[in-house]
This record gives sequence, structure tokens and C-alpha cells, in this order.
Amino acid sequence: MSDSINAVVLGATGYVGGELLRLLAGHPAYELAAAVSESRSGEMIGATYANLASHYGAKRFAGHADWLDSIEAGTNLALFSAAPHGASAALIAAALEAAERKNLSVHVVDSSADFRYAEQSEYEAVYGTAHGAPQLLGHFQSGVPEHVANISAEHIGHPGCFATAVLLATVPLINSGLTASEVFVTGTTGSTGSGRSPQTGTHHPERHSNLYAYKPLAHRHAPEIAALAESASGRATQIHFVPHSGPFARGIYATVQAKATTPVSEQQLRQVYADAYADAPFVDIVTGTPRLKSVVASNRCQIGIAAQDDTVVVMSAIDNLVKGAAGGAVQWMNRLWGLPETAGLTAPAPGWT
Repeated sequence: MSDSINAVVLGATGYVGGELLRLLAGHPAYELAAAVSESRSGEMIGATYANLASHYGAKRFAGHADWLDSIEAGTNLALFSAAPHGASAALIAAALEAAERKNLSVHVVDSSADFRYAEQSEYEAVYGTAHGAPQLLGHFQSGVPEHVANISAEHIGHPGCFATAVLLATVPLINSGLTASEVFVTGTTGSTGSGRSPQTGTHHPERHSNLYAYKPLAHRHAPEIAALAESASGRATQIHFVPHSGPFARGIYATVQAKATTPVSEQQLRQVYADAYADAPFVDIVTGTPRLKSVVASNRCQIGIAAQDDTVVVMSAIDNLVKGAAGGAVQWMNRLWGLPETAGLTAPAPGWT
């Protein structure tokens, strides 16, 4: 990994963009060529992210019109998009056109929802807006890295943070055939999952020492989870999803419940998950229940299992900004460029966040 690959982050001033910049700062193969933000073009990265000031020094955010100036023609480009849903697709399309004019070899990983659906109509039905670049849909593949053995596209639409936590807990269960393909999910997310712009529901006085459900059985990520679960397992899956807002900044804790077709033991289920993730470097099957503090600020997922008679419970814990977004994006990009999947992602969780 001595020859560095140019890395560019679109939407670099949001929480996911900041995490991408943090992970790229320690990556052995990617060299940040541009952190793109139209609203803060020309400002120093360290002025927005004080935690990154010592690494990036005087490096500044670039605008959409000039980010390509720092990249030599004919080189390789890892393009990460952390732009919002509905805006990312058009930005990626423009970036790919500009990269083609400069003869760059490009792979894209998009952390928005714009390339998570294979069909334009499916995306537009959920998000209620026209797709920004429908001509690119056939060039993208979506799923969590652990469930896709072979990459069949040039670019990746990384699933959302809730989807990542739920899919990692659900797909081995559906694949096993031990349960019905209907699951009931409760997921609790930290406030960073709502983005950097303050909203009533994420304002600290509202969220501190508080816990509440929102959009029960009507969250827009449920169709995404169902579609990706079916794609990974080959079985149509019903997802009944109740999300919650938690009083913490980072992390997602998902609890999945299902009915077994016949009584099943915890040991049987543990073996299912151990087999499913035997080659998954970031998934840990734990004894007892997962803990957010064991995964926050890392790219790891902890999975815990419980069973009684015909009732099955699977719990998963991830960091929404890392495994659920920026870390998962880097994991995908590593695979797209033929790098070790774990490159730049092996730092353990700090534990006392």
C-alpha cells in the first residue's frame, strides 16, 4: 500500500463527513486530496473540526468547482459522498463527469440513501422526490459488506445506520430457516444520527435524560431494510420497525425478535451466527448482551442472542457514524480497490466515551 490513492469527501462538514476525514487521517492507503463543502469553501478544516486540526494543519475545504484541481490526471480516486439524501446523487454524477474528463479511475461509496434502491421508482416512492441521477443506478450495488461476497458494480450505496445494525442481526436468522421471515425490531439511536443541523427532536435539552419512540411502523428505512434483507437471504422479509431516540450522541442498539418454526436453543442460534460471520473481521458474537461502550468510535458490531421455546431475540450494537456510515464506507472502499478490508479500521473502541 505504498502508492496512495486520492480520497475526496463530498459533504465534508456533516457528522459523517467529519468521521470520514478522521478515518482517512489514519488510513495507510488513502491520501485526502479534497474535503468538499460549498458553504465552507476556503475555510480551514481544523476550524470546523478542532479534533482534526493537528493532522490537517492548514488544509482547507474546497468548493465543487475547484476540488479536482488538486488531483493529477490519470490517477486513482476514492470518492466518498456524505452529502444529504436527495442531494448526493447529482453531486456524484457531476463528480464522475469531471473525473472522466481528467481520465481518473474512480470508485464511489455513497452514504446517503440515493443509491440504496435498485429501481428509481422504489427510491422515489420512499423519499417523495425525483432521483438526482437515475442513469447511474445500474452502476451501484447496495448491502452491508458482510453480506456481499462478490461485488458486481463499480460503486456502492452504503446502507443506513439503522439498516446496518438491523441487517447484521437479521439476515443470518432469515438465512437459517429456523424462524419465520417476519421480524419485530426496536432500535435506539444517538443524536448524531439526525445530522449536524439542530432540530427540535435532537436539541440537547429535549434529548438529555429522555427516551422516546418516533415514526413507529412508519420509518422510511424499513423498506430499505426489507429489500436488502431479501437481497441477502433470498427470502421476502417483513420488517416491523419502531425506532427510538436515545439520550446519547453515538451508537445504535437494535433488538430483533422473531418466532421460530420449532423450538430452538440459544446454542443452535449461536452456531448460526458464528458460521455466518466466521470470516467477518468486524462482527463479534458475544456472551450475554452487547454494550454500546464496547463499539462506539470503532467499526465493530457486537451481536448477542437469546432464545426460549419458539421465541428468538437477537441484539446488535454499532456506532452509527462509524460502522453505520463512515467506517462502513471505508470498509467498502477498501474492497473496491482490492485493499485489505480492515485497512485503517482496526482501532479498538475507547470504552469510556
